[in-house]
Amino acid sequence: MEAGLKTSAALIATAVCLGIAPAKAGPCTTAIAQFEQAVRQSAGYPSAGPMAPQSISAQLARQPTPGSVKRAEGRAQATFAATLARAKRLDARGNRTGCTRALAAAKRMYNF
Repeated sequence: MEAGLKTSAALIATAVCLGIAPAKAGPCTTAIAQFEQAVRQSAGYPSAGPMAPQSISAQLARQPTPGSVKRAEGRAQATFAATLARAKRLDARGNRTGCTRALAAAKRMYNF
């Protein structure tokens, strides 16, 4: 009888394990995770971080002020975070094309 109990317990455990669905990953989940890991690893580098196109003022050889630099860095960080969040939302919806494009845009924004 004890062997029958062990067999029954094993069958029940197997059925329970098979009934548990793994967390569903989107089409870009792995790529997003790899990119986020690279971003975290670059945190110690002074030049690493989000970047934005140069402004017209900068192209006209005007010197940036500490305040304008700080605002530009804040805008670049906000745009980067929003783009990466968009990639994650599209990934969660299963939109491969959208999440791939958004992730590519986030990668272009980030200087390693």
